[in-house]
Amino acid sequence: MHAAVLLFFWTRGAAWAGQRSVGFKMLPSATVYRFPWEIISGAVQEGDSLRTFGKLIRYEPEESMATLSAQHSSKDHCVAVHTKFVEPFDAIIGAQYMVFGELEKKEGVRAVICARVLNCVDGINVALLQKAIQDQRRFFQKRTTTQLESTDTADN
Repeated sequence: MHAAVLLFFWTRGAAWAGQRSVGFKMLPSATVYRFPWEIISGAVQEGDSLRTFGKLIRYEPEESMATLSAQHSSKDHCVAVHTKFVEPFDAIIGAQYMVFGELEKKEGVRAVICARVLNCVDGINVALLQKAIQDQRRFFQKRTTTQLESTDTADN
């Protein structure tokens, strides 16, 4: 339940982003949760804002680089994270971290997340977090489908 509650509050901006308000600036759309294996597969475009998670397996303070790892289908998926904007960074190797940032492509590396926020969330139930992300995706998909159907009905 803890991960689902956190996911709800972190993504609350998504509900407001699509609404028009007179006299107020529009908020940018909320970043989307991406699983590490989706980032590695190329499903995320360069420059996209995203959130992801993983276990910190390596940190190189001289280069401001960290590596997060997550398991899926009995495979480890590693994502590189540029930590320049979140330093000083008290790294705990083996702990779970959540990162918010933008995806960048760098030479010699598939993709690097330029971290804007990097939080230690050690003790989080990763399976529950994954389920909450999948449930959120189904909810947004259903909401989008319902809105498209109501728009089509209104047009006829």
